[in-house]
Amino acid sequence: MSKDKLWGGRFTQPTDKFVEEFTASIDFDKRLYHQDIRGSIAHARMLGKQGIITLSDVEQIVHGLQQILQQIEAGEFDFSISLEDIHMNIEARLSTAIGEAGKRLHTGRSRNDQVALDIRLYLRDEIVGISTYLDLLIDALLNQAEGNLDVIMPGFTHLQTAQPILFSHHMMAYVEMFRRDKARLEDCLKRVNVLPLGAGALAGTTFPIDREYVAEQLDFPTVTRNSLDAVSDRDFALEFLADAAILMMHLSRFSEELILWSTSSFRFIDLSDGFCTGSSIMPQKKNPDVPELVRGKTGRVYGNLMALLTTMKSLPLAYNKDMQEDKEPLFDTIDTVKGSLKIFADMIREMRVNGDSMRRAASLGFSTATDVADYLVRKGLPFRDAHEAVGKAVGYCVENGMDITELSLAEWQLFSAKIESDIFACITVEASVNARNVIGGTARVAVEHEIQRAREGK
Repeated sequence: MSKDKLWGGRFTQPTDKFVEEFTASIDFDKRLYHQDIRGSIAHARMLGKQGIITLSDVEQIVHGLQQILQQIEAGEFDFSISLEDIHMNIEARLSTAIGEAGKRLHTGRSRNDQVALDIRLYLRDEIVGISTYLDLLIDALLNQAEGNLDVIMPGFTHLQTAQPILFSHHMMAYVEMFRRDKARLEDCLKRVNVLPLGAGALAGTTFPIDREYVAEQLDFPTVTRNSLDAVSDRDFALEFLADAAILMMHLSRFSEELILWSTSSFRFIDLSDGFCTGSSIMPQKKNPDVPELVRGKTGRVYGNLMALLTTMKSLPLAYNKDMQEDKEPLFDTIDTVKGSLKIFADMIREMRVNGDSMRRAASLGFSTATDVADYLVRKGLPFRDAHEAVGKAVGYCVENGMDITELSLAEWQLFSAKIESDIFACITVEASVNARNVIGGTARVAVEHEIQRAREGK
């Protein structure tokens, strides 16, 4: 008989050594130790409250679990592959330490609802931590926006110069993205924050447990309402992974821009040396390794989402061993997102902006052509006619190797008689930026308003 297994009563032969190693999860789920012990203490206290086990047993169990927690955190706990997972490792040690009382802890629960609880507790804590890192990044972006309100840069569509904008406006675009990421995580937390303990293996339990009491102890506002769903649900983990994939997509887009902006062709920004590396052969190189790695790690997070979706897509109710594969992609995503956000916040905080280079670039590529069209519309010309006239003017400039800011009044009037000398005040990049004073626009006053709103959390 498999006497070393807590479930070994049914078996007459020991588990094959390789099967034991293949099926064990302790190498990665041991990070759930704190949540497992916290959940077990709450469960034990409920069992005592309900008279299912004695208060003396409860006292011994709680003390024993607290001792195990101290041992793990001191690095004095030896995890065993033969005990498969974090739950069995802790329960076996508890039974060894306190005897019969430890064997009563698992009354009224299963590893199926136990692991569902542990993951929810763990993910709940990690979502709060990730939200804190998002706040740090948002704060760094707001600092850059506030500190560079006079910097004008080219705005792009199709990676072609489109219209001049404030650099601060560009930073605020990412503030919007990351605030949405935070809101998604906060919403996801509602579905994470539900107590599954009490579902048992799949059908509930015959013992008179008090699930609401456990929920109160563990700060869960509600409990699951179907035992089958409770042990087989990983929607909350999938939702988190989907939210994390979107968040990493935002970081990757930002990374791409930082990589471009730091090249000698753009010279828009300088990343601190602490976030770059050199070349083993080219002494002049300063490589933006941090944004490149974040861009690369984004694919890894996408893969984790697809991995768990694929694992779950054909599983019948209720729990299946396949679901053990939920933890590694979840843990890896959490670690990747937290690391990426932390390093990004520090990098953006130290980033230096080359305003002169941005201003020069904003003046190229006919970036104020739309302002000329708007000028003609205000003079009474239909927009489509104005668009055509300015298009011809741009064509003329291309043929003659000049920019629209270099056209004389006489040349302007070749394309529309409505153009007068006041045209020149409309085609500077400063005029173009400040003319867009609408909610969400790039005018300085509009951007300042949005910075203030973000600071106030509106």
